[in-house]
Amino acid sequence: MGGAAAALVLCLALGGAVAAAAAAAGAGARPSEVAVGALFTYDSTIGRAARLAIELAVDDVNADRTLLAGTTLKLISLDTNCSGFLGTIEALKLMDKNVVAVIGPQSSGIGHVISHVVNELHVPLLSFAATDPTLSASEYPYFLRSTLSDSFQMHAVASIVDYYQWKEVTAIFVDDDYGRGGVSALGDALALQRARISYKAAIPPNSNTDAINDVLFRANMMESRVFVVHVNPDTGMRIFSIANKLQMMGSGYVWIVTDWLAAVLDSSGSGDLKAMSYIQGLIVLRQHSPDSEPKRKFISEWNNMARNRSIASGLNSYGFYAYDSVWIVAHAINQLLDSEQQINFSADPRLHDSNSSTLHLSTLKLFDGGEQLLQQLLLTNFTGLTGRVQFDSDRNLVRPAYDILNIGGSGPHLIGYWSNYSGLSVVAPEILYEKPPNISMGVQQLYNVVWPGDTTTKPRGWVFPDNGQPLRVGVPNKPSFKELVSRDTGPDNVTGYCIDIFIAAIKLLPYPVPCQFIMIGDGSKNPNYDDIVNMAATNSLDAAVGDFAIVRNRTKIAEFTQPYIESGLVVVAPVKQATSSAWAFLQPFTLQMWCVTCALFISVGIVVWILEHRTNEEFRGSPRQQVITIFWFSFSTMFTAHRQNTESTLGRFVLIIWLFVVLIINSSYTASLTSILTVQQLAPGITGIDSLVASALPIGYQAGKFTRNYLIEELNIPESRLVPLNTIGEYADALNRGPKNGGVAAIVDEMPYVEIFLSYHCNFRIVGQEFTKEGWGFVCASSLSYFCSHLPLHLISQLSIMSISCNGKQRHNLILTCYDVSFSLQAFQRDSPLAADMSTAVLQLSENGQLQRIHDKWFTRSSCSSDDDSGVGATRLGLASFWGLFLVCALICVFSLVVFFARVCWQFSHYSGSEADEPGKEAATAAAEIQRRKPNRLGSLKELVEFVDKKEEQVRRSVKRKASDKDNQATMA
Repeated sequence: MGGAAAALVLCLALGGAVAAAAAAAGAGARPSEVAVGALFTYDSTIGRAARLAIELAVDDVNADRTLLAGTTLKLISLDTNCSGFLGTIEALKLMDKNVVAVIGPQSSGIGHVISHVVNELHVPLLSFAATDPTLSASEYPYFLRSTLSDSFQMHAVASIVDYYQWKEVTAIFVDDDYGRGGVSALGDALALQRARISYKAAIPPNSNTDAINDVLFRANMMESRVFVVHVNPDTGMRIFSIANKLQMMGSGYVWIVTDWLAAVLDSSGSGDLKAMSYIQGLIVLRQHSPDSEPKRKFISEWNNMARNRSIASGLNSYGFYAYDSVWIVAHAINQLLDSEQQINFSADPRLHDSNSSTLHLSTLKLFDGGEQLLQQLLLTNFTGLTGRVQFDSDRNLVRPAYDILNIGGSGPHLIGYWSNYSGLSVVAPEILYEKPPNISMGVQQLYNVVWPGDTTTKPRGWVFPDNGQPLRVGVPNKPSFKELVSRDTGPDNVTGYCIDIFIAAIKLLPYPVPCQFIMIGDGSKNPNYDDIVNMAATNSLDAAVGDFAIVRNRTKIAEFTQPYIESGLVVVAPVKQATSSAWAFLQPFTLQMWCVTCALFISVGIVVWILEHRTNEEFRGSPRQQVITIFWFSFSTMFTAHRQNTESTLGRFVLIIWLFVVLIINSSYTASLTSILTVQQLAPGITGIDSLVASALPIGYQAGKFTRNYLIEELNIPESRLVPLNTIGEYADALNRGPKNGGVAAIVDEMPYVEIFLSYHCNFRIVGQEFTKEGWGFVCASSLSYFCSHLPLHLISQLSIMSISCNGKQRHNLILTCYDVSFSLQAFQRDSPLAADMSTAVLQLSENGQLQRIHDKWFTRSSCSSDDDSGVGATRLGLASFWGLFLVCALICVFSLVVFFARVCWQFSHYSGSEADEPGKEAATAAAEIQRRKPNRLGSLKELVEFVDKKEEQVRRSVKRKASDKDNQATMA
């Protein structure tokens, strides 16, 4: 009806004839009175409070001699009857009475329509109750909201939802401009808190009981139990009456109601409200207005006037905004008149009466001072009943705030406040505005709440909808690895590791979830796992449980939980015991290592002989004895049983370093020889995934699993090298036959399968390290989330569910799978309310030991042990492991030799001088010999060798005697 009225107004506005201009007021004279219009519904919850408030405000303005001096404010009030069409007609009537401003309307829908009229005639429209955020200044420049926008109220609702850690809500709203605008703002506010509206329950305007019942019934079928109700005050109470009959007001439900209910409660009084019994536990918002003396005085005057007129309805917060609206207009008119602006109206040339029209549109006139009055309204700044009255740049009131009430007992109780300055708080906003933002923002809290069902325990906020049908759970029927999933004769007809975890998870649910297990496959070979996932996606199955791997091509439709078992791809190869050999003692070192070691032994022996020859009698003798001494000393150091003792400092220094080198060589040789003689060796020489990829040998993998695609796509292994295997027996047979007899060199599979395989066959081992890091858990499709969003915290690590629509019917599609997941912490759909609690749930299951007990039940066998895996593949030691140590030893030897020969040269020079000073013939002969040989510098090599061969003691005596003779000659002189 509102849209038709708007069209009618636009047609009338554009099709009228030009009317004569109204007589202008005398220049320079203030008018005796100024007309102000008021549009609202008299007989309504908001209207009854606003009517008396506006009348009181007009009386107070006219009684104030400091405002509008000499000018009387004349109020023209008309009833819109909650009708967009009638509201438009009444607005046109007001325009005919030359009003300078209109206070109202209370309905957002009527506000949309009337705004077109006032925009055309430049008359400011000041609404005290139209809270629709879509009533924007960009579309309606002459519309000004003197109350709080629902945009702020929805941010308050979102803060409450976030405070209690809910992630999904159901919005119940009236399907008009007011309801749709509020819900749109709610969706935006929730998105900022990482929450969302999961279901929108739209109630048509003027709906009967059956229509409301149908809407609430559908809303109750959804998973969310957090309801946000945003409807009209005069019809909204029926929602709770019907919800009570549908048993939606009990324990587990959450009802957050916007400020319309507070208006109803304040207007009705707790003693008169019959519905108080079935609205217990609701959270209600109400516009906040600080307590003050003018406010208390106004309340007293309003109550007295209501009693005098026999009005049973009470005052609500909208009455305060209606009262302040009159004062806003009065202050703006006063500023306009003080600036010597005149109140003039002129004809609109676009409005004219046709020959057959009786609408008399020519009487509608433009307010010439409308733009100036609008600017004065925007400059308003005073303190009213609602607090500070001032508009920001978006034409919203500054300092928006709400009281948060909890209905319990005989009426509502204050549990906190919300403001866009400090958020949730138990401290009044006007107090927090006096504190710095960093202080006021840190008090996010509310008092305790009594929820529906008379409980103080915070509701979970969601439930699992019970459609009465068991889930059809598909299970792959495999010929091997029965420890994971297999057919059974028990009541569930399936058993295995994954099945036990699934059943344990189902038992933790606080409600029954019946399941029907369906085997997929003939049991002779592994079924195609992609086909089973597709069956669940196309509604052929409601669920599938088993060892399903999550890989890249499935991540587009699935998200993962944190793993409940560690996994990863490993390589399995056959091993054999090393055979004995007569020359096994040479195997610890490579040939190069043996050659360098022997050379170093001889070199160190020669160095020590050179350093000890002049001072140590044990290193002297015939040439044959000295050669034997060198070799004997060198190799005897390996056993620290050498007979010769070192006497020189340099010799001892070299020997200490060499003994350390010998210790390292002995220890390494012993350890390597022990390993070679005792450990098992890999039959084909495979030591890990790198050597396996580099070889051209065939590789086995489990048929139907993702391993094949991984080896081809990630490791670039030709498909011709891959051999599919199905059973544990085929694993063992292929490894035993080997590549030469049509088998495989190794098998690549996931750790849980390998553990089971090795528990049956002890002649195979894991080689190398895991080259992927994964885990097993359960998976759900991420396209939609229905069942998946409604699991208790205990099951987040085990159950992941999706919901899709098929042929117009909602179906619960559950893919409950043991899968490989790359450490994802996102188990459910991104908007799931339980995604943030996933890790906590995994820890809880791990801490109570349930996962470990199930693992030990299926994966622990005593047939053989694999504890000696570390002994597989011992290797020989080469020069690369010791070259640093050998280099240090060689440098020490060189350094010792340099020091030794420097000292020898010094002694040789002094020894030659001492021989030249001997008396007599021997001295003369020696002098001549020295003179003859002087051009040869240090003499021949033979002479130097002879000097080196002299004993250290003999050289020292000769040098000492020379020094004594020089002293005697000096004394005689």
